[in-house]
Amino acid sequence: MVQAVKEARPVAARRVASARSVAMPADDMSLTDKAYLQLEEMIATLKLAPGTVLSEQVLVKQLGIGRTPVREALQRLGRDGLLAVLPRRGILVSEINLRSQLRLLETRRVLENLVAGLAAERASDSEIETFADIARSMRLAANSADDIAFMRLDRAFNELVVAAARNEFALRALGSMSSLSRRFWYQHYKEAADLPLCANLHAEVCEAIVRRDAIGAARNSDRLMDYIESFARRTLDT
Repeated sequence: MVQAVKEARPVAARRVASARSVAMPADDMSLTDKAYLQLEEMIATLKLAPGTVLSEQVLVKQLGIGRTPVREALQRLGRDGLLAVLPRRGILVSEINLRSQLRLLETRRVLENLVAGLAAERASDSEIETFADIARSMRLAANSADDIAFMRLDRAFNELVVAAARNEFALRALGSMSSLSRRFWYQHYKEAADLPLCANLHAEVCEAIVRRDAIGAARNSDRLMDYIESFARRTLDT
């Protein structure tokens, strides 16, 4: 497991303390962020399955977080496309649609290529250290086929690469796509995915960024997206 990163590093860096605890709420996060992270993981790992009707009151008790932060987190999840508000039915976890996922991947491919190259050029020294931490943890997750560790590392990677790219427009565009993609992957990975390969492809993007190899980072991002798209298409046959 990766050792805890120093307190002086940014919040994104502190989320990679270990392969299984990566991206869990940090002490200095707002309550809204903590509620969002916990609910996003519950939805992405299908603990809250598509079609589930959510009760704000139940979630408040379950998370141990106040009503206002939980409500704000639910609003963010709605903007991300993970929740839907339906008249007379309330708040529902949104359904998973393969065709929509393929259209989403068309957009992600272009943006992921862009931000990977930019991150290699623009990442701070502390962010570079964090990319190295994530790469090592991804290799560990690959060796152990640890799906939850991979999911948390994937979220930490996605957040860090767009932050390091220093492009607020890419950040907004990719923000909602990552959670939808993670949930789709988790739903189907046991039938159609190669978790170790996927984790190692993530590690290769990180390692190129650590080398500040913008061309290599963009190329490895394309290789990762090639795999993710092929995985999505294989789900049609399962």
